[in-house]
Amino acid sequence: MPVTGAAPSRERGLSLQAKLALSYAGFLIVAGIALFVVGFLLLRYVPDGNLYRPTGEYVPNRGDLIDVFVKYAWWAMAGLIVIGLIGGWVLAGLVLRPLGRIADAARRVRDGRFDQRVALPGRRDELTDLADALDTMLDRVEHTIAEERRFAANASHELRTPHAIIRTMVEVGQADPTGRDVDVLLQRIGSTNDRAIATTEALLTLARVGRGGLSIEAIDLAALASVALEDVQAEAEARSIRGQVSLPSVEVTANRALIGQLAANLLHNAIVHNEPGGWVRLTVTPGDRWAALTVENSGPVLDPAVAATLTEPFVRGAGRTRTESGHQGAGLGLAIVASIVRAHDGALEVTARPEGGLLVHVVLPR
Repeated sequence: MPVTGAAPSRERGLSLQAKLALSYAGFLIVAGIALFVVGFLLLRYVPDGNLYRPTGEYVPNRGDLIDVFVKYAWWAMAGLIVIGLIGGWVLAGLVLRPLGRIADAARRVRDGRFDQRVALPGRRDELTDLADALDTMLDRVEHTIAEERRFAANASHELRTPHAIIRTMVEVGQADPTGRDVDVLLQRIGSTNDRAIATTEALLTLARVGRGGLSIEAIDLAALASVALEDVQAEAEARSIRGQVSLPSVEVTANRALIGQLAANLLHNAIVHNEPGGWVRLTVTPGDRWAALTVENSGPVLDPAVAATLTEPFVRGAGRTRTESGHQGAGLGLAIVASIVRAHDGALEVTARPEGGLLVHVVLPR
């Protein structure tokens, strides 16, 4: 039974270089035969019989010319065969050299070296198009595999903590049956489990965005931002956070669900990592080829170097692991935003405000 994914077993045949060399030689032979036939047709117009010039000098007739023509035609045909085979072999080798480079790169990728690229130099032709398409495919494969590995590593790392906490709480409750408070224990287990569920959902979103293949359409960026703002309105009012909004209508070409989640993540972060009585400023800026979404908020002062790393998974700034409102994040909100922006070929800038808080600037193609 053949192994799934294994290369099929094939009998060795003529190489492509040999086939091309034979085809070049065959073309020259056909061209030689055509010239041979044309020569014979032309010799038909030479008179037959003994011919003499007026001076009495003998002139070759048709039969004489045919004998000489056939003799040297066979030598010329043999030369064409040799030139066709040798020259065809050399020319085919030069033409097919890029294919060997592509095949070598494909074999190394098959062996697990996903960082291998063809990087074929030269002007654009069919072979460079093939090499560029393969390099693009390898970029996507390497990126997808890296995302999957990062997802597995992040999931195993981040989900270990809530599971360990639940296990510890259960063991403590079992060790002291008389002194345990079942309601408090269940409440803590439920909160920890909710955190694990939220982290898992964020990780799944991060992996889905990283795989690419998004369906895009023309959407109103301001309308999606308005919906996200309405969703966090109650949370903002509970913490007395003021909102400043400027949302002119502008269309972008993007995935509706992901851009909605991007706006929701930015506004949610701006509120939960804010200070009571603070403010959040939401702005949409239209441009000729780009549209910008900016979320700025007050809050604790952050180190600019730390702010630049907040888009990495599970990176939390100082004081942002648990906020005054009791929110404990997984450190994936801005990581998901960064992945969504990359998937749409946009740009993301996260800056720490000198007065405190963050300024997040997202640029998307229109």
